[in-house]
Amino acid sequence: MEPAPGAIPPESRYVNEDLLPVPVARRRWTTYNFAALWVGMAHNIPSWLLASGLVALGMDWVQAVVTIALANLIVLAPMLLTGHAGPKYGIPFPVLARASFGLRGANLPALIRAGVACAWFGIQTWIGGQGIFVLLGKIFGGWAEASKIGGQPWTLWLCFLLFWVLELAIIYRGMETLRRFENWAAPFVIVGALVLLVWITMKAGGVGPLLGQPSKLGWGADFWPVFFPSLMGMIAFWSTLSLNIPDFTRFAAGQRAQIWGQSLGLPTTMTLFALLSVFVTSGSQAVYGAPVWDPVALAAKTDNVFGLLFALVTVLIATISVNLAANVVSPAYDLANLAPKFINFRTGALITGVVGVVIMPWKLTETPELYIFTWLGLVGGLLGTVAGILIADYWIVRRTVLDLVDLYRPEGRYWYTGGWNWRAVAAFVVGGVLAVGGSHSAPGKGPFPDEGLIPFLKPLADYGWAVGLAASLLLYVVLMVPGRGARGR
Repeated sequence: MEPAPGAIPPESRYVNEDLLPVPVARRRWTTYNFAALWVGMAHNIPSWLLASGLVALGMDWVQAVVTIALANLIVLAPMLLTGHAGPKYGIPFPVLARASFGLRGANLPALIRAGVACAWFGIQTWIGGQGIFVLLGKIFGGWAEASKIGGQPWTLWLCFLLFWVLELAIIYRGMETLRRFENWAAPFVIVGALVLLVWITMKAGGVGPLLGQPSKLGWGADFWPVFFPSLMGMIAFWSTLSLNIPDFTRFAAGQRAQIWGQSLGLPTTMTLFALLSVFVTSGSQAVYGAPVWDPVALAAKTDNVFGLLFALVTVLIATISVNLAANVVSPAYDLANLAPKFINFRTGALITGVVGVVIMPWKLTETPELYIFTWLGLVGGLLGTVAGILIADYWIVRRTVLDLVDLYRPEGRYWYTGGWNWRAVAAFVVGGVLAVGGSHSAPGKGPFPDEGLIPFLKPLADYGWAVGLAASLLLYVVLMVPGRGARGR
């Protein structure tokens, strides 16, 4: 459904060119484009750290792969449900959120999503810069001994800066450039991961040592306390995209393209990449006596210059591929939604780049406990809460029927009270407290108190994403359906 030309008032302060519905003629993304997008996003260093981190936590390869496969099948469901609005209306995530939160209230979920994306952008850029630093240091030598600035060699800061500039230069050219980049980056990264697998297999003396590393947890009482928070962490990894997937599906040639492209691209890609990761990590344990869960550190153990250069290019392409698509597109639109007359897509992308450096988030990946349990668990709980509200509003309350013009018009049906829908805010607050209120750390391994932030909610903490989504969805429906809220007034 596309509004008639001129129906959306261009003078509205809630309109700019990047937030308007994509014209049907420009919706050209095919099934392959979406599958390639997911291959490009899934095949990256943090994805590798997820799977290999599970091995480092004590799982064997079967347990790690099953955990990741199940998580990605689960997160595919909200991905497809929220993605439906993209091809149907051509609108990005923050505009879709206006239907449930209100024209002004949509900035609440948009800024939460943008903040998470900025942090992820910083993490990914730091990891990419570190990868370049480590591999170039192996080739040229002496980089780690360079004089230090802020506790790190200046050569590391240089790699980080150059990588940051390269990323922003690509995304500044727009979404069509991103689509073309993802199309060829996806197969290249797959080849890079397979090369690493072949190398560690040869070092280990065959496939047997890769599959023979036993679980330290078993399948009994020690396994489940690790499994459930790990499952929520794996879901949380892509729960970010389950919110803003309309930013991409708005360019789809039709519903079939986004449904098949995502279904073929996300769960299969993440599962196969998890297999590669745990095989290589198990192999590193057989070769070096301890699991090397960082692929850059593992690749740096070779002295072959060609191998190091190939690893360097693979790290560059893999990190750029996921970082631009997953962590710059969304906040660029989200920030544009905050002030449409002053911030467009390109300006939003540049702001994301700056904020991603200023908040200094690179310490989050120092240990698997902090990375999987604390960071991903907290993020997943909050984003699951927003996803529950979006799904409830679009599918249950409105039955996928939106008034496009009113999504951009003050005083329309999505204006609610002063631009805010208090029902959505209430559902978000309650769902968020239930999801993350019981967050806790293993003794001595995180920033939260061992008994949880709110002790009586601690039993819910390991299921944060699911609790947040279910609680906010149910409460939003209860608040909206009985009264006139279902009609947006």
